[in-house]
Amino acid sequence: MIIGVPKEVKVHEYRVAITPAGVRMLKSRGHQVLIETNAGVGSGITDKQYEEAGAQMVSSAAEVWKRGEMIMKVKEPIVAEHTLIQPKQTIFTYFHLAAVPELAPVLIEKKVTAVAYETITAPDGSLPLLQPMSIVAGKMSTQIGATLLEKARGGKGVLLGGLPGVRRGRVVVLGGGTVGLAAAKIAIGLGAIVSIIDISIPRLEYLDDILGSRVNLLHSNPDTISEEVRRADLLIGAVLVPGARAPSLVSRKLVSEMEDGSVIVDVAIDQGGCIETIKGTTHEAPTYVVDGVLHYGVTNMPGAVAHTSTYGLTNVTARYAMQLADLGAIEACKRDPGLAGGLTTHNGTVSYKAVAEALKLEYRPALA
Repeated sequence: MIIGVPKEVKVHEYRVAITPAGVRMLKSRGHQVLIETNAGVGSGITDKQYEEAGAQMVSSAAEVWKRGEMIMKVKEPIVAEHTLIQPKQTIFTYFHLAAVPELAPVLIEKKVTAVAYETITAPDGSLPLLQPMSIVAGKMSTQIGATLLEKARGGKGVLLGGLPGVRRGRVVVLGGGTVGLAAAKIAIGLGAIVSIIDISIPRLEYLDDILGSRVNLLHSNPDTISEEVRRADLLIGAVLVPGARAPSLVSRKLVSEMEDGSVIVDVAIDQGGCIETIKGTTHEAPTYVVDGVLHYGVTNMPGAVAHTSTYGLTNVTARYAMQLADLGAIEACKRDPGLAGGLTTHNGTVSYKAVAEALKLEYRPALA
């Protein structure tokens, strides 16, 4: 199979979909890998390194898209790339279609087989291709929030770790999954007062086992959310419903009751966000203010730490890329139910139920 890897074009997206090691793995199985010139520069990977691994460097994105039977990306194709998509092509990337409704009709019209990183499942039900980027985004959310709390950046001037005789900053994390746990660990390390709110009692019990008394672990309900959000210096949205839009847990009214200079970082923005006042932003213009509260809604946070993210991503995508290339998307999904969890569109219809429901489109299982 011919695998094409174009350079990412989203604003300040420096990741690339494959490392030289990933190229070698695909080449060893007889596949051809086309990589757009300079695709890896933002991640610290040169064209020479790719060539030494056996890739063919291609000068334009258009050629990569035209020749590639399967396209590997990091982020979903943006509007500028829609015309490059080929009929009946396989695309393997993060899609988050529920939050980008304009893309689904293109995939349907062109009968693209879209395999989404974010809904591929492991035997234990976890999301192995989402996990490394979720950890990165979770850690970054606290780092970024701590910086935005500085007065010169629009925050209230609170140091999360405080000082002897001065209160520590309060960090509230909505969601105790992979993102929330990663965010909490960094907040704990900085010395903040940390609360995690989650709807799952078993998950809270697990978090209690590993974090103990270093955090307040609270069950999610409107009263708890209201009380904790009002007091938060830094509010982190970390809620995930695989494939679907994130639930809106914090109303605009509640945001208006936070103190001026408080900070919101909503990692759930890739799925629409879990805070009513959040909207997607970019690394170029990452923040805006609503009711005196600073909001950060960058939709590709891990792109800012591209070297770490690219290598972490290839560590988990390479196995599935080889299955797709060896067998073709449908046969690979038939043999691996976990990989089938990523099958989002195929042959002109939506094949992932939560996406179809979120976008009000026809749902048809691809493997039925």
